[in-house]
Amino acid sequence: MCGIIGYTGNNQAMPVIIKGLKTLEYRGYDSSGIALSDHKNFSVFKSEGKLENLIEKTKNLNNLSETGIGHTRWATHGKTNETNAHPHTSEDGMFTVVHNGIIENAEIIKEALESKGYRFISDTDTEVIPQLLSYHYDGNVPEAMRKTFSSLDGSFAVAILCRNEPGTIYAAKRQSPLVVGKGENENLLASDICALSEHAEVFSYLEDGEFAVIRKDSINFFDSSLKPIEKSFKKITTESSDNSKGNFEHYMLKEIFQQPEKIRNLLKDKIKNKKIFLNEIAELSLDITKAERLYIVACGSAYHAALAGKFAIEEMCRIPVEVDVASEFRYRNPPVSCNTPVIIISQSGETADSIAALRLANSRGAIVIGIVNVLPSTIANESDYVIATKAGREIAVATTKGYSTQVAALYMLALHIAGIKKTLTDKQLEFFTNELIEIPEKIEKILSDSDTIENISEKYKEKKELFFIGRNTDFAAAAEASLKLKEISYINSSAFAAGELKHGTIALIENNTPVVALCSNKQLLKKTLSNIEEAFSRGADILCVCKDKTFCNKNYKTIIIPDCTDIFTPLLEIIPMQLFAYYVAKKRGCDIDMPKNLAKSVTVE
Repeated sequence: MCGIIGYTGNNQAMPVIIKGLKTLEYRGYDSSGIALSDHKNFSVFKSEGKLENLIEKTKNLNNLSETGIGHTRWATHGKTNETNAHPHTSEDGMFTVVHNGIIENAEIIKEALESKGYRFISDTDTEVIPQLLSYHYDGNVPEAMRKTFSSLDGSFAVAILCRNEPGTIYAAKRQSPLVVGKGENENLLASDICALSEHAEVFSYLEDGEFAVIRKDSINFFDSSLKPIEKSFKKITTESSDNSKGNFEHYMLKEIFQQPEKIRNLLKDKIKNKKIFLNEIAELSLDITKAERLYIVACGSAYHAALAGKFAIEEMCRIPVEVDVASEFRYRNPPVSCNTPVIIISQSGETADSIAALRLANSRGAIVIGIVNVLPSTIANESDYVIATKAGREIAVATTKGYSTQVAALYMLALHIAGIKKTLTDKQLEFFTNELIEIPEKIEKILSDSDTIENISEKYKEKKELFFIGRNTDFAAAAEASLKLKEISYINSSAFAAGELKHGTIALIENNTPVVALCSNKQLLKKTLSNIEEAFSRGADILCVCKDKTFCNKNYKTIIIPDCTDIFTPLLEIIPMQLFAYYVAKKRGCDIDMPKNLAKSVTVE
């Protein structure tokens, strides 16, 4: 999850690294640091908290070094303080390192080195890397790397400076992403290609077990046995986008309001003969009819998108769908085969558990469809077929447009499969396609009344806990609504299938307990209203998200969404819930774009 940037070239390294770290801060912001290499000396600067603290600390420095590495941290080992911030340097000052990942046998290595007289100053797993490099070093850095990394268990993307090799950055990779960029008289590496685009013209990803030696005028790659290897470079193409907040107070609010445009962009060129057709999976069309079941595997908000997609695919395509959390799927020995396609959903395309699930599916012979926002990425590269969500760069850590475009992509996939399998008539396909086309306009209608949702949110700012309930498609949206609220407001919220509330959890309902009921699925409205009344009769304070408030008790507060077919309601219900979470968090004074303890791209298990 941590962000890594390295630079060597004809320019001063400090400004390039700082700018790269700004781009990478979404990967973690517990602390940050920079190491600069010049004339066999290191200059290391570290700061606790957000990157702005490091910028303030170094603003008056006049360091002319042309080589350096930087890091922004999401803590895995050790508290978030300056001592534990990266870079970490060996006791003898020979090596300094930045690292993304987890070294699983760090304690064993640490104990062995301490028995040989090495002293450690941090609580991190990372510190064993420079110490072990120093232990193995006899003047040959690549050989020290070979010995060091062959003895490490776990995951890593590492950038290394050696005091005896000014102007050189060494790199190693296993499981965690690392990309090398080539420019004119300057070369870089980073954990995300977005940090390279301003200085590099072409890029190449390191594969597991590979090393790189990067100088301003050369890049050399080696395998784990130090045999030189040739790697191809691809041209960097970046999406032109406005990374400013514009007239919005926070990036999250801007990204909420971008959703109609992004869904329209996703639907563009996907409609043929009044039906959805995905060219991205055209070759899969015949095989999909043989599917015994589908698996959808994801984490966090992408998992909630999968829940919405499950209802759509089962209803329209008549294929059983299993939805799994990636970190569980990979360890439960799922019965995956060539007749059970696996859909992997990830905004970043670098989610560690989802990548592991993808590789498991591939090893069983399953066809894998990746639904990702970032191209290129590991999941995009390793999937058999890829559907790009085209959400654009999402700067706020809590996803909004990333989630809604994932849901829309799953709806398109459902309609595509239904058209191939002929489980829907042409008239039904046309109806659902038209319904999906109208979703962006209906979202705009909800957004035009955001003041109403802001006013409703006022009474919830002091709440300690909150429950979300819903049935079927409503529950899928309730799960994401609950996550949004707790992510950015730090209010303890839980989502339940509405009929399940009475099986134990209703014991927690008392006077003024806030319950948000999503009840826009007309087919299940009467049943859901009965569940809401069960909570209300025990004193719950009810807020309903519905299509028609005439069915609701007059004592309930309501948020009305436009009418649409039940299967697509999660795409509309989530919009007022994103706004609700945003305004509650704002009124509580929370850091909305960078909530505590979170990171955008989860590249550790």
